[in-house]
Amino acid sequence: MTVAGSGSQPAGAPVQRAQVQYPGGLAARYRWAGSAMGRDVFAISEAVGRLLDLGPLVAADPDRLCRAELHVEGPLGAWTARFASLVYDEPRGVLWDSAGLLLVKYGFHLYALGSRSGELAWSRASATPLVAILASSRLDHALLQSEVETTALRTSGEVVWRAAHSDVIVAADLLAGNLVLTSYGGQHIALDALSGQPSR
Repeated sequence: MTVAGSGSQPAGAPVQRAQVQYPGGLAARYRWAGSAMGRDVFAISEAVGRLLDLGPLVAADPDRLCRAELHVEGPLGAWTARFASLVYDEPRGVLWDSAGLLLVKYGFHLYALGSRSGELAWSRASATPLVAILASSRLDHALLQSEVETTALRTSGEVVWRAAHSDVIVAADLLAGNLVLTSYGGQHIALDALSGQPSR
């Protein structure tokens, strides 16, 4: 499963929304907006059950930044997580079902949340915005793609391997056991998803 993408939004734009149905009966609703619009994002909050605000992991005053909220309902109840970002971005998540984690990328940060409870297992910050997070039951690690680096991460958040790139990466996909990257300049790069070595 692949999750990718970010974009720009004009100042003062309305709160954006997306709905995603993950395997295992997990229904997710995302809401997000630009800088200092947290009040608008949370004005119609669905926060019931567990509420976890992860904004302070990014900044002491996260409400000055871009904000997002994720609400998940599943067989074991509901939970809500809130995020902050230095740049406008659309939050995206992928269910890593074999690890029981929902991996959410937003701005420069990746959050590994317990898919049933919403509890934060670990988080990871990047030096550049995140482009995609990919997970597969055929891999024992997830693949985190930033604009200039690919990082393979174990279920604990430990780094398995890294690969740096000379051009900005704008898209990433898993295809036939390979991580296929597209650069800003139109170049296609294929890495073995297991080892991170160039594919032949």
